[in-house]
Amino acid sequence: MLTIRQAAARGTTDFGWLDSKHTFSFGDYADPRHHNFRTLRVINDDRVAGGQGFGTHPHRDMEIFTWVLSGELAHKDSLGTGATIRAGEWQAMSAGTGVSHSEFNPSPTVPVHLLQMWITPAKRGLTPQYQQQAFDPPPGTWQTTLSPDARDGSMVIHQDAVIRTATLTATPLAHALAPGRGAWLHVATGTATVNGIALQAGDAVAAEGEPGLTLTGDGRVVLFDLG
Repeated sequence: MLTIRQAAARGTTDFGWLDSKHTFSFGDYADPRHHNFRTLRVINDDRVAGGQGFGTHPHRDMEIFTWVLSGELAHKDSLGTGATIRAGEWQAMSAGTGVSHSEFNPSPTVPVHLLQMWITPAKRGLTPQYQQQAFDPPPGTWQTTLSPDARDGSMVIHQDAVIRTATLTATPLAHALAPGRGAWLHVATGTATVNGIALQAGDAVAAEGEPGLTLTGDGRVVLFDLG
């Protein structure tokens, strides 16, 4: 079964400097119909104005990862990390027993567009960890960005979850789903057609009990294959 989550139906936070769209319940946006998908807890589609950002705040017992789609994001945390995540790069942070961090747009004029995503870890009380990596896969191919076993050069996530990205083309791109697994496919930019269903940027589709997904289009997508 495929279930569509339309971009226009997402929750919204607008602080002027921040335009955030929430696929699942987050902050003041609470929707019991869209609280999570399996272990996937958050997809926030954020646009942050130049010179603005999120002040230091704490997290614990959550796998938090960010994909910068355009612009740059400066990160500092209580682990001693100071880094800039540029367009095309991914950041992954295992909050574990507790970590505090801040994220700011270092450009005074250019907005940053990013996806921030959270997955509930398989175990509580993990040692906090920071990872960052650039990915530039050829169009029409999958790139594994996070997995439990660092497969295909990916970063590590502490959950039975594999996260993949792709820039779509007119040539069909397939992803097979093993029995019992579910998938969430989010269109980050552009357009996608998934098993014959046309999607726009910000749309998503959940797949349960399906043998797999076949995609075409011109957009960038992120796929969560979840146990």
